[in-house]
Amino acid sequence: MKAFTVDRYGKKESLRATDVPEPVLRDDEVLIEVHATGVNLLDSKIRSGEFKLILPYRTPFVLGHDVAGVVVRVGPRVRHFKPGDEVYSRPDDFRIGTFAEFVAVKEDSVALKPRNLSMEEAASIPLVGLTAWQALVEKAKLKKGQKVFIQAGSGGVGTFAIQLAKHLGASVATTTGTGNVAWVKDLGADVVVDYKKDAFETILSDYDAVLNSQDGKTLEKSLGVLKPGGQLISISGPPDLAFAEEIKAPWLVKQVLRALSFGTQRKAKRLHVGYSFLFMKASGSQLRQITALIESGAIRPVIDKVFPFDATNEALAYVESGRAKGKVVIKVR
Repeated sequence: MKAFTVDRYGKKESLRATDVPEPVLRDDEVLIEVHATGVNLLDSKIRSGEFKLILPYRTPFVLGHDVAGVVVRVGPRVRHFKPGDEVYSRPDDFRIGTFAEFVAVKEDSVALKPRNLSMEEAASIPLVGLTAWQALVEKAKLKKGQKVFIQAGSGGVGTFAIQLAKHLGASVATTTGTGNVAWVKDLGADVVVDYKKDAFETILSDYDAVLNSQDGKTLEKSLGVLKPGGQLISISGPPDLAFAEEIKAPWLVKQVLRALSFGTQRKAKRLHVGYSFLFMKASGSQLRQITALIESGAIRPVIDKVFPFDATNEALAYVESGRAKGKVVIKVR
């Protein structure tokens, strides 16, 4: 099958278009014929080697974390899917590989595709949808009437998280560039800070939760907009000791991650707020709950561009440029 592989780690390394064997199907997996796949900053970070410490993939490997497609084969222990089912998923770590014509995914990580979405729209959802769900529903336990600050409102995670937070009944603040202010308000943001004109830390205060997706300086400023007892959930680092224990990291890796997050944890403690790092996990059951929200019209996918499969490297470069409004998708079939 045709696939795009990481042959060497590096920021300037291109993915290689090549032929690889079809994935070997395990007993609890479904083989999905890939119709479309989403492109995420995570793909770029893994290719450049930023996550080698916690996700030591051995090269060469097929990249890609979002899939929408059709089940073509199921393992003997699979109970809930059959060939012909239209599905979507964020495959588990170490079983990624959606920049390909086929991918094998654990049954527990798959859900039926929302009926009202095309394959391209469905492929835009899993990683950003699960990230927003795990940050706002699981970790922040966001409730009606609370205030949440979601950074980078026009990005892939931001566009989904704003809609989810509004569905949960929260008041939402976000940041974006001048040209996108009206657009993110239309998604549901109540307070929009134009980062080209204003500093959010001088405008926002007393927030219950922050979803941080930016750099360390922005994270430090964001801790200051929380009320005492509030919490900051970061998807861009630094990883913390709790995360190291969750992934059962070796002792040395735990010490490295503890050191990386030490300054952030100390500042959070001083401000009487919480800090945690989120590296989202695959979950078919959470995707099913997201499907219900999409089918009810509470959340809609936001796609910037759809690239052909041959232009996978161009799609990745476009995501890295930071110009995308919403998600970038590759049409494979």
